[in-house]
Amino acid sequence: MRTSTACVACRSRRKKCIFRSNDAICTPCQEKKLKCSGPRLGAQPISRQELAAHPVTAEVQKPAIPLSLNLPTALILEIVGLYFDLIHDQFHTLFHRSSFTGEVARGTAPLPILFAMVALSARFSSNPVFKDSCLWDRSSDYARESAKLLDLTNISLSTIQVCILLGTVSRSEGDAAAESVYYSVASRMANLLDLVHMPAKSAVEKEVNVRVWWTIWKLDTWSSAGVGLPRQMIERNEAPLPIEEAAFLGLRIDHDIQPGIDSSLDRRSSLFAQMIILNRILIDINDFHKFLISNKTSSNNLEHHEQTVQHLFHKLETWRSSLPPHMENTPENLHRYGNQGLGRVFVAVHLGYNHFGQLLFYQYLHECQNAASGGGAIHHYAQKCKSFSSQLCDLVDLSHLTPGCNVLYTMVGHNLVVASTIQIHTLLFSGFENEIREARGRLERNFEILLQLRNFWPVLEISFEAFRTFREACRRNMDTAFKMDAWMLRFLYGFANKMEDKQVYEIAAGGAWPVEDIGFSPSEWTD
Repeated sequence: MRTSTACVACRSRRKKCIFRSNDAICTPCQEKKLKCSGPRLGAQPISRQELAAHPVTAEVQKPAIPLSLNLPTALILEIVGLYFDLIHDQFHTLFHRSSFTGEVARGTAPLPILFAMVALSARFSSNPVFKDSCLWDRSSDYARESAKLLDLTNISLSTIQVCILLGTVSRSEGDAAAESVYYSVASRMANLLDLVHMPAKSAVEKEVNVRVWWTIWKLDTWSSAGVGLPRQMIERNEAPLPIEEAAFLGLRIDHDIQPGIDSSLDRRSSLFAQMIILNRILIDINDFHKFLISNKTSSNNLEHHEQTVQHLFHKLETWRSSLPPHMENTPENLHRYGNQGLGRVFVAVHLGYNHFGQLLFYQYLHECQNAASGGGAIHHYAQKCKSFSSQLCDLVDLSHLTPGCNVLYTMVGHNLVVASTIQIHTLLFSGFENEIREARGRLERNFEILLQLRNFWPVLEISFEAFRTFREACRRNMDTAFKMDAWMLRFLYGFANKMEDKQVYEIAAGGAWPVEDIGFSPSEWTD
């Protein structure tokens, strides 16, 4: 066996160790400015004592943008404003806007929060200070600095807010594991503090506590489903729903807590409250899907499955029919909310409704392929899935044509990819030319919007790759591509997860539809 002369740093980093002449420090350690242990004689393993004595600390590279917020206050306020316009209230709700921007203007906003906020929203800025940096590259340095400043021993609301922001950054980078860890820390701290009942000095502080608690509960649903782990947050019946957005935004930091604001009418008229009500239905849908793939279908449980689907659909329709007229999904309401600065939040609510609906009925796309033709329940449910998908596509399209309503947060991309696979089903199996034409038009528009989203969010690369993987499954075996199995569950819920190839099932004689070129999307989707 050849003896090793590599130093501790090079061996631990698995790098080639080169010593010139009588140098006591190897060339790689000199270049990387690492602490070198000198040449080792023999092939003995490195001990823990040696590693402790010679820590491998890489040289810190100088970032393109200074790691400080030594930026003009006007620019910082602009970036914070972009965060509130394009991210906040759509994916999470953590702050009272006027109170926080006031802290920014006074220079008293917590730095870990500011760094994380800049990491999320600097990509949307057109300020010349960022002209030499790629949109994707504007995040990492600021997120890294925020993480350095994060003190997990400080169990507080601000630490929770930082964790949620950094979890959102991780999601945008496609790092589902880091996202889950940050959200888990936020969940534990919220429960330790009993955040929803924590004493507050003002009405603003009390409402922020409520909104942050519900945000964590909502994010835990998606994050846990995405990584296949149990949920950490348990809903508490005594937790009040958030108050209506205009009332919340109108609060001032010096407003005292008023018991009358706890009325159910004030809270159920909130857009965020409607997201929470919908999220309860999503939890049931996700649990049903997990049960579905873990239990073999038989004649005994088919009826039970259908009853469950009908029950969950009734919940969705009860939610929709219970909305007051001014909150219904109409172009008039979209324009009105857009004029109020709440258009994107309005879209996010109804986007959730349609996405949860397409998830609920997704398994029937596969089942209807093998069911007898006619107007049976299976075909009816498959059409429901397609209807929810079409409504989702049309809503996102309309939002991008309506001032103040274009949704650009990361989850839109995942929702559109799922909806696009349903439109593909129409292209492949519909016998009606008008349906095929409409589905192709929606796919083309979805592609345009996904490209726009990919300009801002690296995680959209995973969405595109998931779509290509799904397309390949369609090419290989049309009979199994839409089957609700473990792979499909991960595809539907694992937003930031890379998808492996779907298992190729043996094609039964005469049972498959071989397709050389499906032709359902622009060339970039099929390359």
